[in-house]
Amino acid sequence: MGAEHGEPVELTVGTRTVRVSSPERVYFPAVGATKLDVARYYEAVGDGIVRALRERPTMLHRYPKGVTGPKVHQKRIPAGAPDWLETVEIYFPRYGRTADEVVVTELATVIWAAQMSTVEFHPWNSRRADTERPDEWRIDLDPMPDCPWTRVQQVAQVSREVLVDLGIRGFPKTSGGDGLHVYVRIEPRWGFGEVRRAALAFAREVQRRAPDDVTTAWWRKDRDPSAVFVDFNQNTRDHTIACAYSLRGTEQATVSAPLAWDEVPDAHPLDFTILTVPQRFSEIGDPAAAIDDVYYSLEELLEWADRDGLPAAD
Repeated sequence: MGAEHGEPVELTVGTRTVRVSSPERVYFPAVGATKLDVARYYEAVGDGIVRALRERPTMLHRYPKGVTGPKVHQKRIPAGAPDWLETVEIYFPRYGRTADEVVVTELATVIWAAQMSTVEFHPWNSRRADTERPDEWRIDLDPMPDCPWTRVQQVAQVSREVLVDLGIRGFPKTSGGDGLHVYVRIEPRWGFGEVRRAALAFAREVQRRAPDDVTTAWWRKDRDPSAVFVDFNQNTRDHTIACAYSLRGTEQATVSAPLAWDEVPDAHPLDFTILTVPQRFSEIGDPAAAIDDVYYSLEELLEWADRDGLPAAD
């Protein structure tokens, strides 16, 4: 029975040994990628994925039967996890309960998650030392149904211009779907509400500069279906999106792939998959390698929020 999807394989990851069961189970039928291929992919981009996840509470999106089967959103670490696995207790006010979420400090944790059928990694934008103070501001450029990819690319460049005017360096990446993300390291001085308020002030400025291409309307029914929604709400507490180098549960096994800014005009989401990103990583390294070098202030953005009369954060 155990051999139906291959005999278990043991992977040496740093000082750990991670046993991968059912290594030949096909996770991505369209490209023929197996569970072992997923683990090997994460080994290949190890420095990048660990940098993206380090010390962050992380929700795991698991596909026990592959991406054509049901998806499990795993917040709580399951029984039987190895004793070396690190976690942090998170409180969820809506439900009045807590969960011990996985915290990545080494690549072995990522490979263990792959063994547990994890395809996607969705971390918080705060770290374990102070989970209520984000150190990552996320700019999510989310195309509406009739929005062409070229418009997303154009809005990314406008977003970059606003960041440059603020004296801030942002790091773009594909979402692995139809959009683009730009991540910025910020000083962990503000709560989620203030970070979201700053993100809204930024989104409004992008909209002012590209009014025909951008929407910041809260309700979907009020958005232009051909526009890019600058989704400031991704900075709300307990909202998570796929991190850099996370696979996505798509037919083509796409990756949320970091880019250099000069790559954005020519990049396409389907260029970055489980089949292409390992070689890219080997050849050029991680375009987001410097993301932790500088942590920026939100003070000017919060001044913009006051200027625009945006409501104070809760």
